[in-house]
Order: sequence, then structure tokens, then C-alpha cells
Amino acid sequence: MTLRARLAISFAALVTVVAILMGALGYAAVASRITTQTDEGLLNAAQRVLNAPRTGDGLAFSRDQLQGRRNPLPPQDRTLLITKVTSSGEAQTLRGDPPLTAEPADVDVAASAEPTNLARTQDIDGVPYRVAVATNGNGSTAILVGRDWTEQTAVLRGLALVMIGLAGALAVVAAFAGWLLARRITARLESLTAAAVQVSQTGSLNVEVPGEGTDEVGRLASAFNTMLLRLTQSQSEQQRLVQDAGHELRTPLTSIRTNISLLQRFAELDPEVQRRVVADLRGESAELTDLVNELLEIAAGTSPTGESAPVLLADVVSQVVERIRRKSDIDVRVVCDGSLVTGYETLLERAVWNLVENAMKFDENKGPIDIEVRDNQLTVSDRGPGVSDEDRDQIFERFYRPISSRSLPGSGLGLSIVKDVAETHQATVWCSERLGGGAVFHIQFPTITAGADSSLNN
Repeated sequence: MTLRARLAISFAALVTVVAILMGALGYAAVASRITTQTDEGLLNAAQRVLNAPRTGDGLAFSRDQLQGRRNPLPPQDRTLLITKVTSSGEAQTLRGDPPLTAEPADVDVAASAEPTNLARTQDIDGVPYRVAVATNGNGSTAILVGRDWTEQTAVLRGLALVMIGLAGALAVVAAFAGWLLARRITARLESLTAAAVQVSQTGSLNVEVPGEGTDEVGRLASAFNTMLLRLTQSQSEQQRLVQDAGHELRTPLTSIRTNISLLQRFAELDPEVQRRVVADLRGESAELTDLVNELLEIAAGTSPTGESAPVLLADVVSQVVERIRRKSDIDVRVVCDGSLVTGYETLLERAVWNLVENAMKFDENKGPIDIEVRDNQLTVSDRGPGVSDEDRDQIFERFYRPISSRSLPGSGLGLSIVKDVAETHQATVWCSERLGGGAVFHIQFPTITAGADSSLNN
């Protein structure tokens, strides 16, 4: 069953239940009103008979009087059936045909020592009668007064039929209205479903779902469009990465193939040429290895695993400096305060390492590298050629290499990884000129606050 059908049926069922409940309450109220008014009239008539001045038989009016043309009762009581009941169970019809039948409960009322009354519906020869019995508490006599209940029964039966018909009509109208409403609601869901099916069948992400409004369906459509947009961007970045990686891999591979061709004539080459060829092969192999490692880092991404936690930037810098000093004798000068950030220590160490490695690569004089941490900002300064103004906006893009550095080894991926790590930590990264020559790379982290862990984990 479709969602549209379920919504229509549910809406119709809800309206039907409400209509039935309202009809039942309305019917009960009308029936109670009619019955109460009738019972009050019958009991008043019984009281008038009981409370009138007594005659020899204990009643104000004789049987002949009650059945004669000169009936002393008020006009509204002259068509009633009246029966006298004693505490011994004897019944005497005072007026009307068919006679009312006394029941055990009526005898109990007659025997009551206190004023008592009750009312009921009695069937006589297939005709319904409403009967009331009352006593003034003399302990010996009660009066039964009844009237034909056929008209009231017909009214109530007709009212019940009207209520049932109205509930049925409302159910039909509600089903139709529910169908229209469900059609309007599910139309956008069907568009969303069609878009999802199209994406799953064709693999194309160039699909847009109309999404308007702030209701649940509108927010779902907006989220779906955002998801498709991000998937499209991710797919484009993936394609660009593959294309750029292919381009970058060709250069060392071409050089390696050239040197391999020379190696085929290795015995014919001068010793100096032999040494140069071997050195070139080693250099190209190292460059190719670095490029593959950086590509693996890019492929792995900077998406963190586990929970973020407070990290002391000084500890991250200390680990990076220790690695550098094991590999090189370059002078690294460190100044750190107690800046604390919320993040992932492994990713932060990768970013700092890439910045320091970049500084080592571009400083031909192997001058000291300054690392400073102050007020949640990490800076790495070198004494290399620096970065020109036109390159600063692009230097953090993947595979981008300034013209002045294209003769140097490298792939242009290291700084893009730094940017990705910074964005993962909601930080800002940029490059500036060092006073006296060189470049300064900055990463400004947000100040740690309560709730920062959850903001990164989400």
C-alpha cells in the first residue's frame, strides 16, 4: 500500500471515529433530554394523583371519574395509563387500555415508607410505553403512570440513522480530502524518490529536487540537494586528484625511463656519467616515493577517527622537532606557550610536520626554522625565498607549485594537507612574508570552550 493511500485511509478513519463519537454523544444527549422530560411529566402526574384529597378508596379520584368524560385530571394527563399498585402486589387499572402491568419493583415502591419513584420502558403487546411509578411513603400504595413511547422511539431511531448517515458521508468526504492532502504531501516525496532512483540507476549526480518551505519534506529536499552538491564536489575533486596525480607521476617516470635506457649502455658510459645516472635514479625514486606517500595521505583524507580531545600544541611541536632532529642537523628554534586546542593529535602532528618539511626544502642555506605557539596560533618561519603575493592565494591548493620552486623536488600536496587539517579543526591557515626574508605560515585555532569537543565530533 502506498503512503498516499495510507494517509488517506488514516485521515478518513480519524474523521469517522470523531464523527461517530460526536454522533454518539449527540444522540445520548437528545435521548437523555427526551427521556428526562417524559419521566418528569409522568412522575408529576403520579404525584398529582397521590397528593389529591382522599376518597373512600384512598384516592382523590375514583376509577369512574378517571375513565369518564369529566376527568378531573389536567388536560395533559388525561391520555395517560394509570394503575394503582398495593404493597401486597394487587394491581387495579384506574384508566387506560391496555392496562399497565405491575412488576416486583413497583410493589417494592408501594411498600416503601419513604417517598420513592422510578421510571422504565415497558413493552405491552409490542408497543413501547414509558412508565413511572411513585409513592408518597404511606407504605401501602403506589401509582403507575404510563404513556405511549412509540413516537419518541421513532424520533430517536431516526436521529440514530441520521447520525450514522452523517458519519458515513463525513467518512467519504474525509477520504477524498485525505487523498487530496496526501497527494499534495507526497508529491514532493515522489519527486525526491524519483531523484534518488535516478541517481542509483544512472550514477549521475546532476539532479535537483525542488525543495521549498520549512516543513519536514522541505528540509529533507534541501538536505538531499546539499548531499548531492557535496557528492558532486567530492567527485570533481576525486577526478581532479586523479588527473593531477597522473600528470605529476609522468615527470619522475619519464626521467626514470630515460635513465633506464642509459643503463642499458651502462658499460659504455664514463664513470662520471654513471654516477650521475645512478644519482638521478635515486633522486627520482625518492621523489616518486614521496609523491606516492602524499597521494596516499590525500586518499586517506583528513577525516578524524575517534573522539576529539584537548591537545597541548607544545606537545605536538615537541614530537615534530624530535623527528626532525633524528633526520637532520638543521637548527629548529621553538617558543611555545600553553595554548590548548580541541582536536586530533595525529592530524595536528601531520600538519606541523608538513610545514616544517616545507621550510627545510625551500631554505637552500639551511638557516634556522622558528616554530612559535602563542594565543592558539602556530607559526612556522623559514629563511627561504618566500612566497610572492600572487602565489599566496593558491599555494594551499593541491598540486599547486610556484614557478620559482618547480625545479625543486615536491608535488605541491603538503600544504594542501595542512589546509585540510586546519579546516577539520575549524582553524584558519595563511602565509605571510617574514621580516628580513622568507615565509611565515600561520594556523589560527579557535579558543577552546565548553562544548568544543562535540562541535568537532559532529
